[in-house]
Amino acid sequence: MSSFLAIDFETANYNADSACAIGLVRVENGKIRQEEVHLIRPPSPEFYFTHIHGLTWNSVKDSCDFGELWPKIAPLFENLDFLAAHNSSFDSKVLNSCCKTFDVSVPPPEFTCTVQLARKMWEVRPTKLPNVAHFLGLDLNHHDALSDSRACANIVIAAERDGWDFYTGFENVGERYIAIDQQ
Repeated sequence: MSSFLAIDFETANYNADSACAIGLVRVENGKIRQEEVHLIRPPSPEFYFTHIHGLTWNSVKDSCDFGELWPKIAPLFENLDFLAAHNSSFDSKVLNSCCKTFDVSVPPPEFTCTVQLARKMWEVRPTKLPNVAHFLGLDLNHHDALSDSRACANIVIAAERDGWDFYTGFENVGERYIAIDQQ
C-alpha cells in the first residue's frame, strides 16, 4: 500500500492560477489519515464558475492566497509516493500555476489520474467523477473540493485493494489489464 495525497481544486475563472478552493486527503497504507479543505483568495476577483461550485469573490476575499496558504499545507505533500486527482492534467496545471504565481517550489511527486485508473481497472465509462463514485458506491457532493478529493482517494484505495500498485502498475491485476495498459 502506498502513501499519497488526493487533491482537488476549484477555480474561479479560466486562469490556471485562479484556485479558489482546495481539498486534500492524505492516505497511508490504505487508510485516510488526514483531510483538509481550504478556501483560497485567487489573484483576481473575477468569478466565472460560481454556477459550478457555488463560490464567489465574497466567499473567498478574506481567505489566504495560495502563497499564504502553502506553508500550512506543504507538510501534507511530504513523504508521498504520488499525488492523485480525477483528471489530473487539470489539477496538476492548477497546482503548477499557483506555485509559479506565488513563487513556491512545485512538489516533486508525480500525479496518478483516477480517470485513467478507473478506465483500466474496471472499464468504467463514462469516467466523470460522479460516474466512478456511483460505480464504487461512494458518497459524492460533486464540485465540493473536499468531497471530490475524498472520492478520488477512495478510487485509489479501491484500485489498490483490487491489485493495482503505483510502482508496478497493472502487473498484479491480471492479464486483461496488462494488455489494456500496453495498447
